[in-house]
Amino acid sequence: MDMTDPFKNRPRFLADLPRLIRVYICAVLVGFVISIIFTTMLIALNFANIGHLVFAVKGGYLAAFLLFFFNGIVFSGVQTGIIIMSLEDTDN
Repeated sequence: MDMTDPFKNRPRFLADLPRLIRVYICAVLVGFVISIIFTTMLIALNFANIGHLVFAVKGGYLAAFLLFFFNGIVFSGVQTGIIIMSLEDTDN
């Protein structure tokens, strides 16, 4: 194993995956972290009265989870698109 391998200390299943799959997994994780921050800010700042609805209405926590989850899907897609479009074209 080469000394310059950044995945040598990672779990074996992650090191065996193709590079593009590892990049996609990292993009999904970043997207969901951004979603956590975004959803927390929406609730904490009570934007459009979302914070009040989450804490006052029955099932508000489910709505907050769904807001987090679907925003995570969107932000992950955006992160993936940014990464894929910024890759260099090596077909020349």
